[in-house]
Amino acid sequence: MIYLDNNATTQPLPEVIQAMLPYLTERWGNPSSLYPFGNTLGQALDKSREQAAALIGANRPSEVTFTGGGTESNHMAIRGILRAYPQKRHLITSAVEHSSIINLCKQLEGDGIAVTYLPVDTHGQIELKDLEAAIRPDTALVSLMWANNETGIIFPIDKIAKCCEAKGVPFHTDAVQAVGKLPLDVSKLPINLLSIAAHKIHGPKGVGALYIRRGTKWLSPMTGTQEHGRRAGTENVAGIVGLGVATQLAGEYLKTGVTHTATLRDRLEQTLCQTIPGARIAGKPGPRVANTCNILIPQINGEACITALAQDYNVCISTGSACSAGNIAGSHVLTAMGVDVKTVSPLRISLSRTTTEAEIATFCDILPRLVLTDSARIS
Repeated sequence: MIYLDNNATTQPLPEVIQAMLPYLTERWGNPSSLYPFGNTLGQALDKSREQAAALIGANRPSEVTFTGGGTESNHMAIRGILRAYPQKRHLITSAVEHSSIINLCKQLEGDGIAVTYLPVDTHGQIELKDLEAAIRPDTALVSLMWANNETGIIFPIDKIAKCCEAKGVPFHTDAVQAVGKLPLDVSKLPINLLSIAAHKIHGPKGVGALYIRRGTKWLSPMTGTQEHGRRAGTENVAGIVGLGVATQLAGEYLKTGVTHTATLRDRLEQTLCQTIPGARIAGKPGPRVANTCNILIPQINGEACITALAQDYNVCISTGSACSAGNIAGSHVLTAMGVDVKTVSPLRISLSRTTTEAEIATFCDILPRLVLTDSARIS
């Protein structure tokens, strides 16, 4: 199998699995228990918290709260700020956010919260002047993603965070697609909240983290005692240990491997654009994370193409977000960028640290051949 859908999920690394196994087979106690078999597990949670904090540059491990994944982290960030500022009934986000943010904002609108969705230009970027103009006295939070899950486009988070700080508004960033792909240092930026998902960085599914900067006014939307009172429910110790190891390995990859991934991605894009008539890359030449390519191809059916690749060649790619699969309306991200999704089909190809040169070469042979010689099947 050639797996090129790493923005949907990644293969857990062997080191991650090996680190998790003892907590599934031998050390399976409840860390809230009074006896040592359970409460000594707190040491494993502390180590993972330190590892996650180190990857994002947090000053204190205590600023990291473990959650059930990226979606939960996003929801906790937004709902926690709204609880802390009940008199403020306005949120700002963008038109290209992940569905976990968009869908929550739509729900909150039904509850009487006003939401401003900042537009993007044809390169997928917001205008800072639009953000500045959108901030109101009753704005509770600005929530903008660091890197887009469909296109890989990077928002200027440093400028956004400083703008929010100058206006006195808390700032949250969904960094699920940026962590492990970009060097992040929250100690140098006025970011109040940041979301992480382990399974995007070769960790396990069902576990994530929410960074909450010390001093941020935030009230947990969940009542309970775990995670210093911030997140209720027995901790997923094995998953948290897996997240910790994954963040440590991601930090090492940033130092040595991300450049190689970018080289493979660029080679892929150059080859496909040269061999498939009319093909172009969404978001290029703007800043993008190194692993993501969203190629727009005319006169094909994207879902039919993906099905043919999977059935005939054992190749896995997608048309966009896995969380929006089956949405007949098409990509809200590309629509916001002004792409006519009726005339082109997007194919999202996302690499990882495990992607090989041979896999890219094989894929660059298969896809053009499928588009050019079997067009009737995928049109």
